[in-house]
Amino acid sequence: MNLYHLRYFVTLARLEHYTKAAEELLITQPSLSHAISLLEKELGVSLFEKEGRNVVLTKCGKIFLDDIVKSLEILDSSTKTLKMISSGEGRIDLAFLRTLGTDFVPEITRSFLQANQEKSIEFHFHTRATSADIIQGLKERKYDIAFCSKLDKEQHVEFIPILKQELVLIVPPDHPLANKDTVDLVDTIPYPQIFFTHTSGLRPIIDNLFEQIGEQPKIIYEIEEDQVIAGLVSKSFGIAVCPNMPILNFMNLKVLQITSPSFERIFYLAVMKDKFLAPVVYQFKNFAIEHANRNYLF
Repeated sequence: MNLYHLRYFVTLARLEHYTKAAEELLITQPSLSHAISLLEKELGVSLFEKEGRNVVLTKCGKIFLDDIVKSLEILDSSTKTLKMISSGEGRIDLAFLRTLGTDFVPEITRSFLQANQEKSIEFHFHTRATSADIIQGLKERKYDIAFCSKLDKEQHVEFIPILKQELVLIVPPDHPLANKDTVDLVDTIPYPQIFFTHTSGLRPIIDNLFEQIGEQPKIIYEIEEDQVIAGLVSKSFGIAVCPNMPILNFMNLKVLQITSPSFERIFYLAVMKDKFLAPVVYQFKNFAIEHANRNYLF
C-alpha cells in the first residue's frame, strides 16, 4: 500500500473535490484519480461516491478514514521523534546508585542541559540500590547509560572511571571510637559492624580491606543501601565502613577517616559495548568523560 496514496485519500476526504485536492497536493487531477482508483482496487471496495460536483466518502471510506488518520498521526509522530533524535535531541534514560543522587548526578546532568540549552533534551532518572540491578537494566535496554560500581565478568559492558569517593568509618556519637578523627581499620574489630549485602559492588571492596589487615569483622546486619546503613549507625545498631556521602554531614553520627588500609571507591560510567547509542546519549557520554577528566583528574 502506497503511503502517498493514503495521504492523497485523506486530503480528498477532507476537501471532497478532486480539483481542489490535486491543487493542494501539487499533483495533476488525473494522477490523483489514478491513485485513488489503485487504492480502491487494492482494498476491493469503493471509498468515494459522486455527489453533484463533489465526492463524499462511502460507508467503507469513513471506516477506512478513521484508521488511516490515526495511523498517519502515529507515523508522523514517530518520524518527527526520530528526526529529533538524529539531531542530538530526545530522552536519556539514566540509571545510577542512590548515593550519587544527592550531588554528582544532579550536578553533571544540569551542566549538560545548560551546555545544550538550544536542544530539546530530557533525562529520565532511575535510582537503584545495587550495581547489579543497574547492569541488568542496561542489558535489558531499560537504561541508555548508567553510573555505578564496576562488576567483574561483565564482558559486554564498558566501564569508564568517572568519580572517586572516599570510604570512611561511621560510628554513633556516643561510641568509644567517636572521640577519634581517624582510625585504623584494625581498631574496629572489637565492635559489631553493619555491612553491605553481597549484591553490592562495595561488598568485595570492603571485604578486601579486612583481608588486608588479616581480620574478620563481627557482621550483625547486611544492608543494600548506604543511606539505610547510615541510619542504623546513627541509632547505635553498629558501626560501618561506607562511602563519604554528603548526607552524613546531616546525620547524628561521627565520620572517621580510615588511615589504614587506605582506599578510594571509584564509580564508573557504564554502557553496553557494540550497541547503538542515540546521538544525545553519545554526546552525554562524552560530556561526562570530559567532565571527569577536568574535575576529578582521571
